[in-house]
Amino acid sequence: MAEKPLSSPPATPLARAERFVWLTARVLEQRRFAYHFLRGGADQVETALAAYLDEDGGYGHALEPDLRGPVSQPLHTAHGLRVLDSIGRCGGLRVERICRYLTDVSTHDGALPAIHPSQRGYPSAPFVPVVDSPPSALLTTGPVVGVLHRNQVWHAWLFRATEFCWSAVESLETSHPYEIEAAVAFLDGAPDRSRAEAAAYRLGCLVREQRLAVLDPDEEGDYPVAEGYAPGELHFPHDYARVPDSLAARWFTDKEMARSLDRLAADQQEDGGWPIRWRSWAPGSALEWRPIVTIEALRTLRAHGRPVG
Repeated sequence: MAEKPLSSPPATPLARAERFVWLTARVLEQRRFAYHFLRGGADQVETALAAYLDEDGGYGHALEPDLRGPVSQPLHTAHGLRVLDSIGRCGGLRVERICRYLTDVSTHDGALPAIHPSQRGYPSAPFVPVVDSPPSALLTTGPVVGVLHRNQVWHAWLFRATEFCWSAVESLETSHPYEIEAAVAFLDGAPDRSRAEAAAYRLGCLVREQRLAVLDPDEEGDYPVAEGYAPGELHFPHDYARVPDSLAARWFTDKEMARSLDRLAADQQEDGGWPIRWRSWAPGSALEWRPIVTIEALRTLRAHGRPVG
């Protein structure tokens, strides 16, 4: 009997990523991949996301894979809002309930902590420590406020949280890449566009002066790694400007952005998925993160006009 020829690997980045998603992803990421790339339905994404919803209106159950356990957390809820935003479902009663949760877990100045103390006793990444009285954090508050404003959500919680974000962004003198990403997420959704543009211009100067973005991937060894980051955990222009109309896109030349996108495309691994660059601390979290990162890489490439398949 003649042997069957070995099947050739999928040819396009999208086809390779699809195989990786079916092999490794949670149901939520399978549904998200189908929605963004295979004409799947938004209802199915929202149903999968609802499995992570808690009675208090927040999201838990390791929706953000570096925080394990059932309890709601601001980071989980920010992730849930981004998913809802990506499928055009960031509104209505579902978001009203989320805003009530955000109100309940806010700090004294009306913003969100990075980690709420309810996480204590459940596994979490060592780089997100749990403390009893956590301060407000732009890292969590900025993306939440930005996505709510972008979807024209109006809730009492937003007033103080928005003022916190303006104060935090406009007072930044030194920072690190994830905080800059959070600031961009806020500024891209802030209603006061002239103020946002001015703040983004200043932030872009800071990013370039402090070398927080690798402008030439061929020389990435010359760029500093932020304190507490994993070796090689660097950020590139596409990490800040995931869509061309982001205010952060103005920080970089066309050539710099093109090199960044070339690097992103080249980072797809043999199994079809993209790697995580931060410190891996548990097998389950690393496995769950890679499909998320893969979906976002494909979305970023496509948003910037790069063919994915």
